[in-house]
Amino acid sequence: MTVKSTTIDEYLTTLPDDQRTALQDLRDIIRAVAPKAEECISYQIPAFRLDGRLLVGIGATQNHCALYLMSSSTLEACKEELRDYQTGKGTIRFQPDHPIPTSLVRTLIKARIRENSTQKSVRKKDAKRQR
Repeated sequence: MTVKSTTIDEYLTTLPDDQRTALQDLRDIIRAVAPKAEECISYQIPAFRLDGRLLVGIGATQNHCALYLMSSSTLEACKEELRDYQTGKGTIRFQPDHPIPTSLVRTLIKARIRENSTQKSVRKKDAKRQR
């Protein structure tokens, strides 16, 4: 039976050293760029919530680590910079010994913050129109 982690620290303790280090590095960058983001576990992976909305997640499988942008548009906007990484619908997969560069992670997190902020503004305007 697999024990589900309830905190990011618990999740990280289940990983091999190289993956734990790679994800802790991502965690540190995310916390530096979005210091008000709250840590949580969402969909059984470590995640960060800002202003009540999911910002990004991080995780590891047997074969790779991942940064979950939870946004295909942010991923698409940075696809050229991510050409050396395997990507999916909002996910960037990487090997612990070939991490995503800090400057690129910072750019991606900032893009997600802007995207969430824009979507939040649009929702507020839509809600006012419906009144």
